[in-house]
Amino acid sequence: MSPRTYLDWNATAPLRAEARAAMVGAMDIVGNPSSVHAEGRAAKGLLEKARGQIASALGADGADVVFVSGATEAAALACAGRGLVCADVEHEAVSAWCEAGLEVDAAGQIRVTDPGRSAVQLANSETGIVQDLPQGVAVADLTQAFGKMPVAFNWLGCDMALISAHKLGGPKGVGALVLRRGLDVTATLRGGGQEMGRRAGTENLIGIAGFGAAAEAAARDMADGVWDRVAEVRNCLENALSEGGNTTISVGKKGARLPNTICLLTPGWKGETQVMQMDLAGFAVSAGSACSSGKIRASRVLRAMGFDEAAASSALRVSIGPDVTEDQVLRFADAWNKARARHMARAA
Repeated sequence: MSPRTYLDWNATAPLRAEARAAMVGAMDIVGNPSSVHAEGRAAKGLLEKARGQIASALGADGADVVFVSGATEAAALACAGRGLVCADVEHEAVSAWCEAGLEVDAAGQIRVTDPGRSAVQLANSETGIVQDLPQGVAVADLTQAFGKMPVAFNWLGCDMALISAHKLGGPKGVGALVLRRGLDVTATLRGGGQEMGRRAGTENLIGIAGFGAAAEAAARDMADGVWDRVAEVRNCLENALSEGGNTTISVGKKGARLPNTICLLTPGWKGETQVMQMDLAGFAVSAGSACSSGKIRASRVLRAMGFDEAAASSALRVSIGPDVTEDQVLRFADAWNKARARHMARAA
């Protein structure tokens, strides 16, 4: 029996060796970063090292990196009470705090009419579609883009950005809100005044150390062309899935998208059913955003792009990473194509 193959990197990436090593080292740091004694200063030094690693990897020199529990908390801190607007393709962590109002075309591109009042996800978590962001967007959700494609906070000209450690090989449960220098937010967690008064609570030093190391490693991967090779494997998979002239739609194939993501629509074949069948075959894939898994409903992202209920409810997301090989994706394609043929035969 073949070993299991993990093809759900957009849900969470495997923990990087660099992040694991940094976290193990941080476990030996006794002090609280807010303490002024030597032990506290050592912890503070580790905290600031990670802050610098992340700022450098994100192209955010001169910005403020505020550590939080993840991109969901970062979205609440950035968006709450600001009267922002977003499109229906945004992640629910953002749309929960914004008004709907931005239009989306059939290619998944958002029409941003007032950047200063808009929150926009640079790369969609379900489809991988990449937006052409205008300058001056209020909040840019970089959660999926950071570590997978060239992106720099300073180039975007946005006020704030959301990032998460576990999407790029860091630990779960830690993220950051990145602020343009001079901009402030109202803390939702109040108490000790940590993180420049923007997020109270003793910092998760172990997780933050892993985040910093993962961000630094991700920047090296980008410079070394690792994700270009990932795109080649993704394209190999996409070609194998399209053999036989089937009518499955590959969303976003003709436009800019993340190098690792394929979103397949096979109307009439439920995405949840495909996930279970592939799981039994030894492959971990998703029917959409992991935050929505278990909720049996059509993808609102795909509905916003104009797909009908039958198509939107058939979505299957395959997202890969640098550790995934051509042999693995071809084995997946073989298993999926056979399952699809069985489904089509039953439906005939």
